[in-house]
Amino acid sequence: MRIRIAAAALAAAALLTLAACSDKDTDSKAPKTPAATPTAVDTAGMEADLGIPSKPTGTALKLYLAAVTAVDPSLKLDTDSSLVDAGRNQCMALRGGAQNPDHLAAERFGNDAHPLTDAQGKALNAALRATLCPQ
Repeated sequence: MRIRIAAAALAAAALLTLAACSDKDTDSKAPKTPAATPTAVDTAGMEADLGIPSKPTGTALKLYLAAVTAVDPSLKLDTDSSLVDAGRNQCMALRGGAQNPDHLAAERFGNDAHPLTDAQGKALNAALRATLCPQ
């Protein structure tokens, strides 16, 4: 991945160098057009299109974390950000019509050290529907 980024940066630098050289050869009285500026990628819009809700904050975050840890208090040992990421991804699965979403939730929120059951996955999906990704 780093190699691809470095290669892209080198290619961009080479293009800019060539563009700068070609500007010197043109008539200096000709109006110069401003260089195109890269546009920011609208990741929030892309996430919404995929069914991923925005990250909860404040009271919404507290309600979500309380609902998830009510299913299994050991989930509280996980970081809040990883619980939020797991929930947002599970919302995408729920909205996308995933096969066996209860099992998927159990896998997404559980781990090898603390696996969750499909029944807990079902409860997690109910908690998600009540907080982070209502229908």
